[in-house]
Amino acid sequence: MSENRLRVLARVSAKASSVDLVRTILIALVDATRKEPGCISYQFLQNQSDPKEFVSVEEWESTAAEQAHFATEHLKNALTSLTGHLDAEAVIRRYSVVR
Repeated sequence: MSENRLRVLARVSAKASSVDLVRTILIALVDATRKEPGCISYQFLQNQSDPKEFVSVEEWESTAAEQAHFATEHLKNALTSLTGHLDAEAVIRRYSVVR
């Protein structure tokens, strides 16, 4: 395993009235993102005890690959579509493997 690999957890919280729409937008993002260069894995989880909360679990070959993700049309479109449907800004945390 490469030491340069990056793990990312990104949390978004939907407005109660927008849970289904946010879920649909996030699902549509997955396949296109998985095809990006440098994407090792990418998935969204929905909190069972708080369905408004979604978390992406991502693995990228490098920080550069993850940063390139933000320039893709599918992510830009998803972010535009999410406008007005989230309770707060996404919380993105980046990690490296310790062992």
